[in-house]
Amino acid sequence: MLVKDLLESQKTTFSFEFFPPKEDAAADRLLKTISNLMPLGPSYVSVTYGAGGTTRDRTHDLVVKIKEQTNITVVSHLTCVGSSRDEMHGILEKYQEAGIQNILALRGDPPKGEEDFVHPEDGFPYAADLVAYIKKHFPEMCVGVAGFPEGHPGTPNRLQEIDYLKEKVDAGADYIVTQLFFDNRDFYDYCERCELAGIHIPNIAGIMPVLSKSGLIRTAELAAGAKIPARLLKAVSRAENDEYVEKVGIHWATQQISDLIDNDVRGIQFFTLNSSQATLEIYKSLGVRDSNQLR
Repeated sequence: MLVKDLLESQKTTFSFEFFPPKEDAAADRLLKTISNLMPLGPSYVSVTYGAGGTTRDRTHDLVVKIKEQTNITVVSHLTCVGSSRDEMHGILEKYQEAGIQNILALRGDPPKGEEDFVHPEDGFPYAADLVAYIKKHFPEMCVGVAGFPEGHPGTPNRLQEIDYLKEKVDAGADYIVTQLFFDNRDFYDYCERCELAGIHIPNIAGIMPVLSKSGLIRTAELAAGAKIPARLLKAVSRAENDEYVEKVGIHWATQQISDLIDNDVRGIQFFTLNSSQATLEIYKSLGVRDSNQLR
């Protein structure tokens, strides 16, 4: 099923994001994690792409395996990094042949060791170019794009940032998945700015619970400069160890999600970090067994 159809038929969608493991043993553990989460009844799941396109084949294999073993709608991330137009066309043809009809189109991060993004010869400079190409050559596919409630570090001008998002929408994007955020006020402000810019496609809120102090630091460093609210920092600093940090993170994420649902968010995407425990605990804290009770 296409994600855009799910967004039309469900008041709020709930999805889980995974990343492709680098080793076969880790892949087996991930499939077990996915199996543990399926009783929650997600609307769909998505699989990320490594920096610089480093996990392209593993992403493809995992996407196809999830579809075959769970029969759930699955979204594959696809980045502009490391592929020419011809190579990208071949990747999209492989997905089409496998029955994968949902793509999250991203510019992508530079390869490891490189600071700036340089698109390959005869490649796509921006995500908007990739969106337009998919819509022209694979019009039956549903295409999502990324949004940044707290801003993108590569675009300090917030007005220009929304202009770039509008370009992706005008190129044919069907929905938006946001980068993670910890303060819902940032998300609501971002949604208002989208409306002012004439962006009316659904915004899906990206939520990731804090699971450890080191994880919080990595999030601040890697996730587009994510802002950590002082109240969350205080709660984490009070925690005796990472077991209690995880409890704090689950509580914080639960409060965020509850508020988003109360404010009629179109969708919530859980960044699972390939672990089922935190997501399962969040559902328990929300007082539900599966996503159908939240829709």
